[in-house]
Amino acid sequence: MVALAKLFLRHNLAVTIVTVDPPPSLGSSAKAISSFASANPSISFHLLPTIPIPAEISHNPFSRMFDILRGGNSNLLDFLVSISKTASLHGVVLDIFCTAALDVTNKLGIPTYFLMSSGASVLATILQVTILDKTITTSFKDMGRTPINIPGLPPVPATDMPSNVLDRSSESYKTRIVNWPRNFEADGILVNTFEELESKAVMALRSGVWGCKVPPVYCIGPLITQGDNSSEPKHECLTWLDSQPKGSVIFLCFGSMGAFLPEQIKQLAIGLENSHQRFLWVVKFLDDPNKLIETQSELNLDSILPEGFLDRTKDRGMVVKSWAPQAQVLQHEAVGGFVSHCGWNSILEAITYGVPVICWPLYAEQRLNKVILVEEIKIAAVMDGYDEGLVQAEEVETKVRWLMESDGGKVLKKRMAAVKEKAAEAFSEGGSSSQAFAQFLRDLEERRVN
Repeated sequence: MVALAKLFLRHNLAVTIVTVDPPPSLGSSAKAISSFASANPSISFHLLPTIPIPAEISHNPFSRMFDILRGGNSNLLDFLVSISKTASLHGVVLDIFCTAALDVTNKLGIPTYFLMSSGASVLATILQVTILDKTITTSFKDMGRTPINIPGLPPVPATDMPSNVLDRSSESYKTRIVNWPRNFEADGILVNTFEELESKAVMALRSGVWGCKVPPVYCIGPLITQGDNSSEPKHECLTWLDSQPKGSVIFLCFGSMGAFLPEQIKQLAIGLENSHQRFLWVVKFLDDPNKLIETQSELNLDSILPEGFLDRTKDRGMVVKSWAPQAQVLQHEAVGGFVSHCGWNSILEAITYGVPVICWPLYAEQRLNKVILVEEIKIAAVMDGYDEGLVQAEEVETKVRWLMESDGGKVLKKRMAAVKEKAAEAFSEGGSSSQAFAQFLRDLEERRVN
């Protein structure tokens, strides 16, 4: 949303980013919003208080999120009415989870758009799932590798569909099926991709192959955070990268929730050591298999890594606890490969900086992204074993050496370099994404006037 706000600012439009503060039991967003506001003084931020939601309404965190967002509608209505009295309100852009806010913007007659922070392929999949829900009774998780045919995409094995829709009996699935169709009630959908990257999916969305009306789709990406905050002290990993040869380091990072159990961390470490490649590895430790995120705030690396690993690899590797400035790492000339969970932001950053990817999907839509990267765009390879519960050290060693040393790895790097150029062209003046955003602004103005 901040990256999108900066696009509006470049076109001389004022922007306010509004979010709903969660209930006190879930923590406050105030600190995060204050940090964003400090780093982006040209953007206004507003935190809406939420209406308390009884805990018994939903025990599923995802469903509860929708309840919380819906509970903010009355305050959102008051806020939009208040700013309309002092400024010209051109329109509202909603995150795709904020479907309940349509009730507010429809009531006020404000042009409303959704921001799809994932790609066009995921948007096409969302539409397909809502249609399949009416025609099939089997859960995707029970269909094995049966290919799911989605217009604009290569065949997607059922088990590679987004993890949150694998079980049609789950509350997560039911919540999505109710809310996803509302995305198509908007005046348009802004998608964080560029047309040349997912041309078939974009064409399918625009052609109406589903037999239903899809609002205008504007491919305005890649929108990424540039990672160039000069006010922050330089991270130690960047200093370490400065001393490494060009293109020699493989970067391993698995997103904000990408944590591993001890045995997987040990297998990863053994594979990296045996590969004899230079590496920068962001480690997150998971001690509870029922949770997605790390459960230890203070990591003792010596206790979870193989004995002596840090000493044996200190001349060619660096291990970072929990977090590294990913965008800055990927744009560093020393980095020549990226082992990633395939979150869409990470993919776009890799493309923007021309770093080939080894896919290790973990959750959400990441398996679907893997299919697109490997089968359609062909700028990534797969770390085998991720869907068997444990990636073995031998696979880590083999795949890392393949990417960094083999002719096949060189081909992948050339393909990624070509896609990097297309991304830069799309976002440049006169490029497809710039033209799409300009068309969106024209359409927005037309709707506002009418």
